[in-house]
Order: sequence, then C-alpha cells, then structure tokens
Amino acid sequence: MPVVDEIAKEYEGEVRFITVAWKGSLEATRERAGQLLTSGLVTWGLDDTGDFFSAWGVPYQPETVLLTGDDIEFDRWPGVLGEDELRSRIDALVQASAGA
Repeated sequence: MPVVDEIAKEYEGEVRFITVAWKGSLEATRERAGQLLTSGLVTWGLDDTGDFFSAWGVPYQPETVLLTGDDIEFDRWPGVLGEDELRSRIDALVQASAGA
C-alpha cells in the first residue's frame, strides 16, 4: 500500500485511487489506512458485508481492478505487482482513457 500511496502523488488529477478492506473493524481499518495512506490521495473504505467485492467479482485480497472513468473494467490482477509494473499498467489506463 505505501507504493500505491506514492504512485497516487504522480497521478494526482488523472487517476483516482480507492482501496477497500474486506475483513476487520472500522477502527482497525481506519488505523491501518492512517499508517499506510499518508498522502491523503487514496480513498479507503471497509466492505464489511462483502457486497462491493461480490459486485466486482473479487474473490480475495489483494486484487487490483483498474476501471475507466465510466466504470468499465480495464485491467485486473491478483496479488501484488512491483512498482514499475504497476506504473506501466496505470500508464496504459491513462493513455487509453485519453484516446477514448
């Protein structure tokens, strides 16, 4: 998550970053988000019912879903990517969105 927080600074105004926790309490999620997401550029939330994850077909964490501005799935992957690969996929999303 610290990598996502850093990358969010580079894409400020172009890409909106949202992270959702599946399990845990709101208090624990708030505390962890405060530790990991210090830029204030990543919106976080808790899906304690699993409805959000179910709606997007996310079976477990971590899984990343990149969406276009009109909520169309652009890319998805399970697990964690390295910083360069993550940046490359976000760049592809930005480039595709600019050409749309």
